[in-house]
Amino acid sequence: MEAITKTDFSFPGQVSKYVGKVRDVYDINNEYLVMIVTDRISAFDVVLPEGIPYKGQVLNQIASRFLDATTDILPNWKIAEADPMVTVGHKCEPFKVEMVIRGYLSGHAWREYKAGKRTICGVNMPDGMVENQKFPEPIITPTTKAAEGHDEDISKEDIIASGLVSREDYEQLEKYTRAIFRRGTEMAAEMGLILVDTKYEFGKKNGKIYLMDEIHTPDSSRYFYAEGYEERLARGERQKQLSKEFVREWLMTNGFQGKEGQKVPEMTPEIVNGITARYIELYENITGEKFVKADSSQNVLERIRNNVLNCLSSL
Repeated sequence: MEAITKTDFSFPGQVSKYVGKVRDVYDINNEYLVMIVTDRISAFDVVLPEGIPYKGQVLNQIASRFLDATTDILPNWKIAEADPMVTVGHKCEPFKVEMVIRGYLSGHAWREYKAGKRTICGVNMPDGMVENQKFPEPIITPTTKAAEGHDEDISKEDIIASGLVSREDYEQLEKYTRAIFRRGTEMAAEMGLILVDTKYEFGKKNGKIYLMDEIHTPDSSRYFYAEGYEERLARGERQKQLSKEFVREWLMTNGFQGKEGQKVPEMTPEIVNGITARYIELYENITGEKFVKADSSQNVLERIRNNVLNCLSSL
């Protein structure tokens, strides 16, 4: 299948279109959103020049599965999976923070820890920890949602003091974040995986809090394989990961980290096909189900358009 890297639809009632790094989001009558997960791939805040066939389907269907699995905790924005690459849902007013939750000392938190910091986003981290060690309790390290550039760490106290989120709403977001993370952790464990850290976005519609966007996908979350985790930790070895970290590692090996003057290495068909295979592997490991490639016998953009129109006509 050809990678879908651009969409340019005009749906009934469409008032705007937002193009993110990976998603194209169409606003319908300021009430519904059509979120198309394209095959674009980004790393180091840069959209890479080649799309990855089936990546959009992988991410959309993983997120859809986890949204369905958390509806008993809180409502979410999803109304329907209109197409393997598309979710249609409620338009909510997003909170201006992302709720990042970490069960293990990895990634950004580890880099801060290694630099000597013992507090992140106003949360204390115990002394004497090593990389990828489990925290006594998961910690919430929120970030601001930057319109451009990087999100910034922020503490609960600063969020409330600055009026970004009210105290009442923020404390509810924390409760929801912990509950969804527990559910994700349980589901990952059933698949022989460890949900290391992830982020959630929330919004409001008619005064009610909704879970938004993707959840527990390899683009928004870090997973370790549970088998051998303790042994690797004891030996100080790198953990076996299930995330898009392999893409970042390939780029770094080839001299690219998104810095000025650096050039993205050539993405040959072999490289692209290899990344597709890894994303399918991610899907199958996270869901425990065989990945079924969406029908590409017809024009894929035409398929998406028809499926979205059918979905919108039923709302």
